Amino acid sequence: MTSVQLAQPTARPTNVRPPDAQAKAVTFVEAAVPYLADLSIKPVTYNPPIGAGVPRRDGNYRDFKVRIHDARPIAADLSLDRQAFSLVGQQTAVRDFYDKEEIRRTWEPEVEAMIRRETGASKVVVFDHTIRTADRGVERGHRAPVRSVHNDYTERSGPQRVRDLLPPDEAAARLAKRFVEINVWRNIGHHPVEMSPLGFVDAESIAPRDLAVCDLVYADRTGEIYIGVYNADHRWYYFPRLTREEAVLIKCYDSMKDGRARFSLHSAFDDPTSPPNPRPRESIETRTFAFFD
Repeated sequence: MTSVQLAQPTARPTNVRPPDAQAKAVTFVEAAVPYLADLSIKPVTYNPPIGAGVPRRDGNYRDFKVRIHDARPIAADLSLDRQAFSLVGQQTAVRDFYDKEEIRRTWEPEVEAMIRRETGASKVVVFDHTIRTADRGVERGHRAPVRSVHNDYTERSGPQRVRDLLPPDEAAARLAKRFVEINVWRNIGHHPVEMSPLGFVDAESIAPRDLAVCDLVYADRTGEIYIGVYNADHRWYYFPRLTREEAVLIKCYDSMKDGRARFSLHSAFDDPTSPPNPRPRESIETRTFAFFD
């Protein structure tokens, strides 16, 4: 496993929407997030088919209270190559994110264009979408927000996903050059996120020992993700009241081993500043590969 180290910052766009003027200013909140306390039990997650139930997790998980800082004041300075997450302003023509055809026809080209713009990639492949709802997600055929400190790909599963998606000759050519897996996470509701926001660990504070390989078991295959092992040095951030005009980019894999951030950690959490009866979060996470020549 390769250490996550410092890299030169990349330029950030200036079209990020400012926080809601009516929202209460907050520097940080304290909340509990589920980490692995240690590796005494091998972590394994069993994922049922969408709409069939909730995941079952093996592992010595414990809730740890962390301080999660408001990232909006530093949004323009965040870099995928340093922190492994960033905020971008992103208008969309999508009217209904629950319409799979509209996702294919409108959202996927928007995402491809955005990733090209933000990274300079020569080719972008949009390959997966997950709708998450905090209100009866399973019953409605979706997934619930993930309350586990994790990263979606590992040193092994990142390249394997490329092989799964591309023809063998193209996969071999792409794997010989730099490629990056980036998740696009956004609010699909018409109101700012009030429930179960997503928190992100600054990759500069992640040590190699903090990333534990976890088997991800489905009915037809087994993959791998990283689960975070608790480290008091982790620096947490979030974007309060994320709007429909914003998107968060999360780098979950980078093939380059030159000192830039390669992996990330993130988790949903309960924001203590949420209103007494918060609107249930509705979000989409879209997975992409950015390939470079």
